[in-house]
Amino acid sequence: MINMKPIKIAILMDDIKDIKPHKDSSLAMALEASRRHWNIYTFDSHDLFAQAGQVFATCAKTQVFDNAEHWYEKAPEITMNLAEFDVILMRKDPPFDMNYIYATYFLEQAENKGVLVVNKPQSLRDANEKLFALNFPNCLANTLVSSNQDQLHQFINEQGIGVVKPLDGMGGKDIFKLTKGDSNINEVLEYLTQNSTTPIMAQEFLPEIAQGDKRILLINGKPINYALARMPAKGSFKGNLAAGATGVGQPLSDRDRYLCEQIAPTLKAKGLMFVGLDVIGDYITEINVTSPTCIRELDEQFGLNIAGTLFDEIEQALN
Repeated sequence: MINMKPIKIAILMDDIKDIKPHKDSSLAMALEASRRHWNIYTFDSHDLFAQAGQVFATCAKTQVFDNAEHWYEKAPEITMNLAEFDVILMRKDPPFDMNYIYATYFLEQAENKGVLVVNKPQSLRDANEKLFALNFPNCLANTLVSSNQDQLHQFINEQGIGVVKPLDGMGGKDIFKLTKGDSNINEVLEYLTQNSTTPIMAQEFLPEIAQGDKRILLINGKPINYALARMPAKGSFKGNLAAGATGVGQPLSDRDRYLCEQIAPTLKAKGLMFVGLDVIGDYITEINVTSPTCIRELDEQFGLNIAGTLFDEIEQALN
């Protein structure tokens, strides 16, 4: 009988002690790794360093438990060469800033040594979560990306109601709904564009947000059969769980599947194995590649094991 070495997986994530275990998708992945008896290590982006042509991380072997009061135990920190790992999950939450980008360069060195990095580091840099959707104009609502306040003002006037947001935001932060004639339009645009120096995204307001901002999870281009419709809190238009929205699961519609089919070949070609597609009504609003969430909510509502599906794909890629 062949002695198989257990797979070593590293998860680059925010400190596990600070997560919300009942809803954290990275923990769902770690629990699946534990069920498969993989050796799990965790570290953060500031734990990475390069020396003598090698890339290392100060990391801790980590045990995880599906227990809201006691969800992890960490061994003392050690230094490991990233090339020792079979798989590294890049699960660092935004902001997508220069430190995030630096981490992808470190991870790319590990990838060059044969480590499977999910998602692919170069593609994390290339696929801005707002701008990536521009590659699929037939799936996109009316959209303008510009730093020019006159252009943005004209777009809002033409649409009647528009939603404006920064290109590097998350969790509903700095998203504004502006209606033609609003007195604060100039102030908001000046703030978001940093006095016309930084491009932002403006999109037509989609009233279907009342039925939820759907998060569809795709694994290697294939969608999970259920989406989490994030219903805005009363008095809000933001379908972000972090902004108080409520997640209600629902089966994918035919239109949802069509949108997934349009982007799937590009996702696979770019090595974007785990992606969160945001859909309002008939249109894609964002393609989340950095650290997609909603695994635990969908698992709980429909008895799924989404991380298990992801890890089946990872195991296939390792063989």
